[in-house]
Amino acid sequence: MNDIDHRKKPGAWTRLAHRLGQSTVLAAALWAGATAPAAAQADWPAKPIRFIVGFPPGSSPDVAARALAPGLIQALGQPVVVENRSGVTGMLAAEAVARAPNDGYTFLVTSGSSMSISIHTLPRVPINPEKDLMPVAAVARIELFLVSDARQSFRNFQELLAYAKAHPGKLTYGSPGTGSAPHVATEMLRAQSGINVVHAPYRGASPALQDLLGGTTQFLFDPGIALEHVRGGRLRLLAVGSTKRSPLFPDTPTVRELGLADFDAGTTHGIYAPAGTPTAIVNRMNAEINKLLAQPQVAQQFTAIGAEATPMSPAQFGALIQRDSARYGAIVRERGIKE
Repeated sequence: MNDIDHRKKPGAWTRLAHRLGQSTVLAAALWAGATAPAAAQADWPAKPIRFIVGFPPGSSPDVAARALAPGLIQALGQPVVVENRSGVTGMLAAEAVARAPNDGYTFLVTSGSSMSISIHTLPRVPINPEKDLMPVAAVARIELFLVSDARQSFRNFQELLAYAKAHPGKLTYGSPGTGSAPHVATEMLRAQSGINVVHAPYRGASPALQDLLGGTTQFLFDPGIALEHVRGGRLRLLAVGSTKRSPLFPDTPTVRELGLADFDAGTTHGIYAPAGTPTAIVNRMNAEINKLLAQPQVAQQFTAIGAEATPMSPAQFGALIQRDSARYGAIVRERGIKE
């Protein structure tokens, strides 16, 4: 006989106790695994939070991030570090956040045009925003203001259209660049009104504004940086490009009111997290941001740049971005806009 033959076989109760012991250890391990994420969420945040902004300092997404950071620091008890990572119309930052751990410590702050326009105009988009990112909170609806050089003969929106139709190809409009929100807004205007005007793309909103002031171009859709010149009389405000009037200029009608019923050039800046970020963390961040957006001193920082604070739930924000993406995608394809 070999050695095994000489061993005493365990009885039935011994074998049962052994199996129960294994089951208890397994159950404990499964319970620990199931409760670990919940415990991590309960402790959140336990370290600094990063806001990666897809645009440079001073841009409207950067203004939004820095307007919210102090209040979030106070509410969450952790530092909120704002990091600017501009490039490829916000896509460098979007990719960085999409690839970051989904533990609730990295968020993207970006423009509405990046998520609803650029994904249709760029030759290559490194991520799929609908799959790789989660909407957390809307921050501000950005209004575009149709402004013209005050030296032009047309003094209102109807006169602009009449002049453009009477002189096809004579008027030139500026934009911050091909595929930018002001460019797409003007192409939307062209499609709905039938005017023939020439596009002059610039490398940013500031040089486009300077050439409008200098008379090189005659009109443009402004994201809010030209308003001081409107107040100063060098530029003329013809219309507001969003669905409702701006509180800054309550007497100025919208393009819709002036006859183009389907016109809406608004986009919504917002905050996103990597896909798979725990829902409890997303909801907490959304709640804290919405509280801040309701505070007059925060909302006024957006109003100053021609924007409107827009508190809403993550689901509402996600649905809004999908609607914006669908309508902008249609005009981009129709007009053949490519960056």
